[in-house]
Amino acid sequence: MINDIQQDASERMNKAIDALVKTFSRIRTGRAHPSLLEQIKVSYYGTDTALSQVANVTIEDSRTLKVTPWEKPMVQAIEKAIMVSNLGLNPVTTGTVIRIPLPPLTAERRRDLVKLVKNEAENGRISVRNIRRDANSEIKEALKEKMISKDEAHAGEEKMQKLTDSFIQKIEKQLELKEADLLSM
Repeated sequence: MINDIQQDASERMNKAIDALVKTFSRIRTGRAHPSLLEQIKVSYYGTDTALSQVANVTIEDSRTLKVTPWEKPMVQAIEKAIMVSNLGLNPVTTGTVIRIPLPPLTAERRRDLVKLVKNEAENGRISVRNIRRDANSEIKEALKEKMISKDEAHAGEEKMQKLTDSFIQKIEKQLELKEADLLSM
């Protein structure tokens, strides 16, 4: 019973870590990475479609992304979608290839991004703690229903705390890596 609750909590906490890592990958570090354009939607024959579904996004050099549409008429639509995306990027079109130079980050912008990353990490920690709370309430419910003993419930809550602590440490490690990435020139 307790092992099932713990396994479910562990899976949910892993998903919270994965979501945090995905969020961190979208935060710009000054280096080109295709994930910067993941959330951009392009009007493709009247339907909003992910950019990756209508074009190939590659890294040309450390500060330039290269977008190659699969259909020539899509060049203007992709360029427009990038410009209105609030990413502060200015695409440069040469024929059927769109190049997106990434401006270097200022010290002030880096500090702002570090604050944003810390906020996202705190949201991840809150998510993990909420999962722990849910698991502990399931354990208490099982105790109330006399499915487990008090000792088993106490041991289960201790296991949940250890599991929570290990996932909080993983979040701290991800935060540390992203902070170092943002602050490096």
